[in-house]
Amino acid sequence: MLDTYREVITPEGVPLQLPAAGPVPRALAWLIDLMVRVGVLTLMSPLLALLGGLGQGLYLGLMFLMFWAYPIILEVWLGQTLGKKAVGLRVIARDGAPLGWMAAIVRNLLRTVDMLPFGYALGLICCLYDPYGRRLGDLVAGTLVVHLPPRTAPVPARTDAALVPPLPLQPGEQRAVMAFAERAPALSPARQQELGDIASVLSEARGQAGVLRLYAMANWLLGRR
Repeated sequence: MLDTYREVITPEGVPLQLPAAGPVPRALAWLIDLMVRVGVLTLMSPLLALLGGLGQGLYLGLMFLMFWAYPIILEVWLGQTLGKKAVGLRVIARDGAPLGWMAAIVRNLLRTVDMLPFGYALGLICCLYDPYGRRLGDLVAGTLVVHLPPRTAPVPARTDAALVPPLPLQPGEQRAVMAFAERAPALSPARQQELGDIASVLSEARGQAGVLRLYAMANWLLGRR
């Protein structure tokens, strides 16, 4: 099954494209989480065995925490378990909002159903038939597993060029250009270009070329000539 996009319209009317994850990356994340669980239990087992009966009780409590509390707490606090973080996945509500406690509890409790009859067979069937790769627990809880957007390094501001603005600028417009040059490096390249296109009448260019021209005009306004 290929990964697909789910479009969600926010209350502000802004469409969001949520890249839903298919069963393959989800299975890989589950295997990593399984190794984390087994690793912790294997490490703690000989230590707790030294405590006798108390250690056995603590070991059972640790098993409960690792197999049930571990995914619920991390998915609510961080939106992802260690396995999902390694693969670049995140659990969200179907409307794009962060995951809540009730939804996290429901989707994880229903893993016992998704596992039936063995090897997550029912969950796999649901993922293959659902257009957004959701298992039964996701359908009931109203959740969605999505890919995290790739992190891109912001484009640094150009400080070695200066350009005279082609139009006379009012003081407020000058401050806007300088503010753009100051804050834009902290934004993604796509967001920089989106804001730069708004001022394309001034920069006389669009895309990355328009962004660089705005940087150069800010340098001229700041006296970097």
